[in-house]
Amino acid sequence: VQLQASGGGLAQTGDSMRLSCAASGRTAGFAGLGWFHQAPGKDRKFVAAIAWSGSSKYYDDSVKTRFTISKDMDKNMIYLQMNNLKPEDTGVYYCAANFGAGSSWYRSEWDYWGQGTQVTVSS
Repeated sequence: VQLQASGGGLAQTGDSMRLSCAASGRTAGFAGLGWFHQAPGKDRKFVAAIAWSGSSKYYDDSVKTRFTISKDMDKNMIYLQMNNLKPEDTGVYYCAANFGAGSSWYRSEWDYWGQGTQVTVSS
């Protein structure tokens, strides 16, 4: 499985930005794909996840009113639409793939990671 994230860049507070993640390889076995955020000097944290089959979506409470995760299975892509960006959204965003099972698959260990894309939000 290969994951390629893109779409990061520079933004100002209140701007919008859309991140994309292209998946290739053994995509048929995904439980879902997701996004993680690593702020400078901090641990990587869960942002959002989407089930590969079905319509379930999961968000961290800190972003659920501003960010939207979506997918295009025909293109093997997921997206993260980020609205009303804040300086604390600055960091590297990673997409990841999960082959877990059960309704809590997104809480299990993630199996594959992309290289990350940098987002910088200025005040």
